[in-house]
Amino acid sequence: MKIAIVGSGYVGLVTGTCLAATGNDVTCVDCDPKKIDMLTRGEIPIYEPGLAELVTRTAAAGRLHFTTDLAAATAPAKLVFLAVGTPPADDGSVDLSALWAVIDQIASHIANDTIVVLKSTVPVGTNAAVTARLKELTGRDCDVASNPEFLKEGTAIDDFMKPDRVVIGTRREEVHDVLLDLYQPYLRTDKPLLAMSAESAEMTKYVANALLSTKISFINEMANLCELTGADINEVRRGIGHDSRIGFAFLFPGVGYGGSCFPKDVCGLASVARARGLNPRVLDAVHQVNQQQKIVLAGKIERHFDGQLANKTIAVWGLAFKPGTDDIREAPALVLIDRLLELGATLRLYDPEAMANVRRQYGDNDKLVYCRQPDEAIAGADALAILTEWKQFVHPDFEDMRRLMRRPVIFDGRNLYDPHRMKTADFTYYSIGRPAIT
Repeated sequence: MKIAIVGSGYVGLVTGTCLAATGNDVTCVDCDPKKIDMLTRGEIPIYEPGLAELVTRTAAAGRLHFTTDLAAATAPAKLVFLAVGTPPADDGSVDLSALWAVIDQIASHIANDTIVVLKSTVPVGTNAAVTARLKELTGRDCDVASNPEFLKEGTAIDDFMKPDRVVIGTRREEVHDVLLDLYQPYLRTDKPLLAMSAESAEMTKYVANALLSTKISFINEMANLCELTGADINEVRRGIGHDSRIGFAFLFPGVGYGGSCFPKDVCGLASVARARGLNPRVLDAVHQVNQQQKIVLAGKIERHFDGQLANKTIAVWGLAFKPGTDDIREAPALVLIDRLLELGATLRLYDPEAMANVRRQYGDNDKLVYCRQPDEAIAGADALAILTEWKQFVHPDFEDMRRLMRRPVIFDGRNLYDPHRMKTADFTYYSIGRPAIT
């Protein structure tokens, strides 16, 4: 099947590459010629495990192509996936300007039987509005389907190839059948393709991310309460997680969620609610708790040093918002960096993948040292702050750490270490929702 993917960012590139891997003829389009040049040379502008190899293989097989020519890509395509950015506006609503620009451009090029598939995360009602706009521009009824993505950065290839479910929102049975045929190779383990209305499909994406965000904010708020009561959130988590109605997923206390999806989608869904006269109290609380959680670790550091950080060096392990990616959008580490720089601290930074993105954002700064290894970051440091739970941080040599650090102090924003082990190793140790070891 000939497929065009408009937008070669994270979602578009993963989607196009995985569809090409099952035999489809896929052309990825982007308005950024530098990005297209990189992809044509086999260079991947984002870090995602397994993606570079799959792009190289499918491109070499002649099934994956890259271009800036929107008309040439969409004219012969049976399916045109729209995976353009839908960033948050200043008021928390969703900015659809890029989507509408693409709709206006493709209208004169798509064939009568082309199906336009909305892959971007868009507010409820966007499918209907796009359908109306295409009819206005083309003079005919065009098929527009909604097919939200549920990719997790760090495991996106597996998520696409082995999905929990595929959600599609269609208005005609014929469109359903085409998408079912497209996704059949990924559903061979009896995972469901869930067909529903376009409005329900649009809502499903937002509700899924909002609920996962709610679980994170809830466990973080309970972690903060545990610290005030002498309880241990990890023990509490075990106590509730074995309840089959609750489970363990997304109940890990930490320094808050980040990335391009959860923060944007919680605020986007709240904006949809407000536009319809509903006060989204739970969604607003989820967002507010998360914003507060991002400053918790900085507060612990300030209190430990009595606010005197002007002559202190703090090592930071982990800059990406989660392991398995180089994405620093809304990353808690950036909030910590900004606050500690305000207080005059010198920071020694390390992340296995996100260093270039952080350096691009902050540039050269006398107060920032970009390190190539974890040990280099902690050398001479007055304390270590851990913001991302990369596997290489899980089992360090604590004796070496004590030798390298000026002071054996750790602020663990991901609860990687056992407090008893830290006491035995003679570290001062602060974590989230557990008694401090001092």
